[in-house]
Amino acid sequence: MKIGPRTIKTAIGTTIAISIAQLMGLSNFVSAGVLTILCIQPSRKKSVLSAWHRFLACILASLFSFVFFETIGYHPVVVGLMLACFIPATVFLKITPGIATSSVIILNLYSAGDIPVPFLINQFFLIVVGVGTALLINLYMPSLDKPLREKQIELEHNFQKILHEIALYIRTDKQEWDGTEITICEELLQEASNLVSLDRENHLLRSKHPYADYFTMRSRQFELLQKMLPLVSRLPKIDSISIKIADFFDELSDAVHPGNTAVIYLEQLDELRKDFDREPLPVTRKEFETRANLFRLLHEIEDYLLLKKKFKESDVKRKKSKKTGTV
Repeated sequence: MKIGPRTIKTAIGTTIAISIAQLMGLSNFVSAGVLTILCIQPSRKKSVLSAWHRFLACILASLFSFVFFETIGYHPVVVGLMLACFIPATVFLKITPGIATSSVIILNLYSAGDIPVPFLINQFFLIVVGVGTALLINLYMPSLDKPLREKQIELEHNFQKILHEIALYIRTDKQEWDGTEITICEELLQEASNLVSLDRENHLLRSKHPYADYFTMRSRQFELLQKMLPLVSRLPKIDSISIKIADFFDELSDAVHPGNTAVIYLEQLDELRKDFDREPLPVTRKEFETRANLFRLLHEIEDYLLLKKKFKESDVKRKKSKKTGTV
């Protein structure tokens, strides 16, 4: 069982909130800890929004409680009636995440049996301490660069394996590969996408994420790899062009890394196309279908390489703009 950063922050934040509330001499000081627990969020952006929604909801709950309990009375039915009005108000103001948090304040005021102004002020400070502590604790977010880098390395390794298996199949016509890497790549891309989204929310002032474009590029390349597989299965196995394509896939396998090698392989692909054009024209229907599949495969490979080329070009421009301060 692993204890994550959010669990640790919740434990620390709750302790701090209760301690501060107790030192301030606030009644119901434990409520500050409850508010902190409810406000701890997985990202900075969510934390700021959550703190704002919950703070407004708690203030609104205090006003509703004062009006309903002081004018109608302290009775369970009044609590239900008040909630029937309070919840639609939070929906209208778009602060519904604060409903659960504000219920702590509502129940504190209800259990008091009386709401003098000093007690309202006490509740206000409880809100400030509880929500404020959670907000401050949540300002610390561990960097996700390391796990993203690990996903990148693992994804590239699986891309290499897929390309190598394609080359092997073209040469030997053996179907021993179980396609495990396909499933692994799908999972890695989804996990990486989630990490990128989370890391974006942890950097409120950063519009671009260094890994977002990379994993988008790999995701599109992965789609192309999946399109190549049925085309590869229809290639003739003794054909000289097929053997050259197998060699080409092997070279691509060795070149799967963050660097920019796409230009080199696009030139090699152009040579492959020239070899393809020099082949005799198809005579039979089977030869024609084979030629068509080969043409489509070369097109998919080109798209695969162009994605990497465009990514590296935009990456270079982004780094230059960052250095010069231009947009």
